Formats: sequence, C-alpha cells, structure tokens
Amino acid sequence: MAAIGVIGGTGQLGKAIARRLARAGHVVTIGSRSPESAVRAAADIAAAGGDSYAGAAAGKDVVIVTVPYAAQADALDQIRDHVGSAIVVDTTVPLVPPKVMRVQLPPAGSAALEARARLAQGTRLVSAFHDVAAHKLITEEAVDCDVLVFSDDVEARGVVIALAGDMGLRGLAGGALVNSVAAEALTSILIFMNKTYAADGAGIRFTGLTKAPPIP
Repeated sequence: MAAIGVIGGTGQLGKAIARRLARAGHVVTIGSRSPESAVRAAADIAAAGGDSYAGAAAGKDVVIVTVPYAAQADALDQIRDHVGSAIVVDTTVPLVPPKVMRVQLPPAGSAALEARARLAQGTRLVSAFHDVAAHKLITEEAVDCDVLVFSDDVEARGVVIALAGDMGLRGLAGGALVNSVAAEALTSILIFMNKTYAADGAGIRFTGLTKAPPIP
C-alpha cells in the first residue's frame, strides 16, 4: 500500500479520491490551506490524517493535486520543494468561470504543461482524473467512466493506472503528458452535455479494447 497525500482534499474531488484510496487500504493524508479543515475532513472519511499542503506532500509515494485551476499555481509552489521522488498527479482542468462549457486552454497549452513548468525539474508528473464526476465518486456506487492517464514517465503512469483500479475505476494509458490537453478540453464538453441532456455526471468509455496494457 502507498503513502498518498491529496492536496486540496477538503474539496469535492479531492475528498472523493481520498476516500476511495483510504478504503482501498492506502495511507492517505489530506492537505489543505487550513490544516484544521484537513484534520476534520480526514476524520470524516477515515483517512490517516490532515495537514498543510507542504506537510501532506512530504515523505509520500504519491501526491495528488486536486485544487481548482485558479489555485493550481499556489498549490504547486507550496509542494514543489517537498515532493521529493514522489509521483505527482495533477488533476487540474483549466475551467474559466463563468464560461465553463467552452474550452479555454491556457497559453502553455494545458494545465498539465503549466504544472510541469512550475515543479522542479525531474519531478515524476502524471495528469489524470479530469473527467470523473466527483459527486458520484464520493459514493459507494460504481462509476461508469474511464480515467485517462498521461505522463512521459511510463512507470509512473502505470502506478496511477493501478491506483485508479483500486478506486474501482478503469484507468487507461493516454500517452505522453502533452496529450493531457484532450482530457482537459473534454471536461468543458461534458459539462455542456450534462446540461443539454439533463445528465447526472456524464462520463466517457472507450470501446473495442481487447486487453489491458501491462503495468510496469
């Protein structure tokens, strides 16, 4: 089992991810700008504990960043010098309210590429969990959605695919980190489809895949 820090774990997506990973037996620490809020959230979901962003990132095998796009830069700055050799998973989608149903990609091309530029050189960066409905993930129900996982580090990508499996999701390799732009853009489309078709958390499924890729 892995030691995992969830940065922004008091938010809807972060808490849902932390809960599923804790229930799978991983040692999960929730990180928040308010350590007191992190401790309360950890107690709610039976996680190992709560701490500041930096405290939750230090000494972990995996650090998952689940903050909104507007808070991404600050969160990454706070954990940059504490993640060490951990795999850093960035879930950020560059939504710009109020027009969240329109794709609005940042100048760097994607939130994942902005994260790579902000973190220390050599950080094992993975991008994933963009298109999972958090309000479903926090429940016990099965979530009918594939999780695309992107990274230039094939081994790290495999670790995150396995973590998705621990959460009851099907993780799929989506290729290099630069490909994260596709999943980040798709989130705005899913928000549009949810509204247009009165859906309760539309997701994506890939068909015709005959076998799972090997996990390093």
